[in-house]
Amino acid sequence: MPVTDPRPLTGEPVSLDLLNTRWIHDGVHHDLLAGPEGLRIWLAGNGLDRRFSPDAETREHLLLTREALATAVESPGTATGTERVNAVLDHGRIRATLTVEGPGEETEFEDPSWGAAWTAARDYLDLLRTAPDRIRKCANEACILHFFDTSRNGTRRWHSMATCGNRAKASRHHAKTRET
Repeated sequence: MPVTDPRPLTGEPVSLDLLNTRWIHDGVHHDLLAGPEGLRIWLAGNGLDRRFSPDAETREHLLLTREALATAVESPGTATGTERVNAVLDHGRIRATLTVEGPGEETEFEDPSWGAAWTAARDYLDLLRTAPDRIRKCANEACILHFFDTSRNGTRRWHSMATCGNRAKASRHHAKTRET
């Protein structure tokens, strides 16, 4: 029986989903990648479980990539974030191919254990090409989750209106009622 993903936010692009393998619930820090079962859950949740092995090397490379992406997202345009993401990207490449259907691409890795990590770093580049201003951290100061804002007007502030959004509204309401 498959284990369900315990995280409060899933389904984000793979780069942000990797960042969201750390979260806080009721003041307790959680890390999905702390063990092998969490790694299996993450790989399966991102459709990577058939391509990449849930071994210790894959986990180690994903942890390195998570830190690189966190630096790049939290301090965009800095040399440190850029260098760390580029160090991950150095472990793979895209090779142009011709198939019977037409032009194609094939991803190659110097070491397959870098595959999932490289895929997440490459996804981050795709988000930067698409809409870098839509890569967001939840506006709740106590929340560490990230999301790609797909709202029509680009004004989404919380990873979830049901949790962080309602907490912010309740907090503002409580502050107003205390002032009066």
